[in-house]
Amino acid sequence: MTPSLVKAAVVQAGSVLFDTPRTLNKLAELTAEAAGRGAQIVVFPEAFVGGYPKGLDFGARIGMRSPEGREDFRRYYESAIEVGGAQSAQIAATARDNGVYLVVGIIERDAGTLYCTALMFAPDGRLLGRHRKLMPTALERLVWGCGDGSTLTVVDSTIGRIGSVICWENYMPLLRMAMYAQGIELYCAPTVDDRDTWLPTMRTIAIEGRCFVLSACQFLRRSDAPAEYAAIQGDAPATVLIRGGSCMVDPLGNVLVEPVFGEETILMAELDRRIIARGKFDLDVVGHYARPDIFRLTVNRNVLESVVYSNPLNEAAT
Repeated sequence: MTPSLVKAAVVQAGSVLFDTPRTLNKLAELTAEAAGRGAQIVVFPEAFVGGYPKGLDFGARIGMRSPEGREDFRRYYESAIEVGGAQSAQIAATARDNGVYLVVGIIERDAGTLYCTALMFAPDGRLLGRHRKLMPTALERLVWGCGDGSTLTVVDSTIGRIGSVICWENYMPLLRMAMYAQGIELYCAPTVDDRDTWLPTMRTIAIEGRCFVLSACQFLRRSDAPAEYAAIQGDAPATVLIRGGSCMVDPLGNVLVEPVFGEETILMAELDRRIIARGKFDLDVVGHYARPDIFRLTVNRNVLESVVYSNPLNEAAT
């Protein structure tokens, strides 16, 4: 039986840019700290493993790419991880060692392309689900590919139905509807959006979906990047690149954890799942408050591949 009360943690911290082994160690330490404080689910920010290189332009101009920018991308590419690979297994071990549900933003490497991805692990270390960001924002499109509908994932767990929507995907109304239709209850929103407008966005989603919203944002200083990091913000080690603003909101829009800015921290809250049903009493946007006779959403959940072979390899060989 799903418990009524769930202890949740959102981790506000930054990567060690271009140093994935140290970042994975940091993830393990912070997860252990949150678990030690009683967390059953721990949510990390967007691109925590692999990094969010804020301020880099990768040497790109219309019709031009620089050798220095290509080298920046090479380092970024090598900092990314493969789902199912050794570094993904380290994250799984962190979930298992601490007995928590773990939601982690990563930069996923798949062949020659990088994706901004969220992974969801069970307390026994199983990978429950993966979500690739559907639409990278602005210059992110230079370094990340687009996900497809096959990873619009909401998974069952012993503490409720968990899903992830990454950063500005949360401004895509139809994507949100696709998640609500899957009965999402713990709506995880890994982000690097540190603006004051982020909290009202999270409150809107919590009210609209009648779900708990758990948003983890990075806190990143220039000192978390290597010396040769040519960010536009400059080289002063104390310069804040991403200021935080993590938060948690309940299904009636009440802010359970106010945003904190300017520091690394782990924010904790107790989630009373009974509030979900109380909220559905007067608003269920995919049920009694919907009008499918007027509005309907169609979602393509197929894996979109650039090369499709007409016959399996073994048949083609015979």
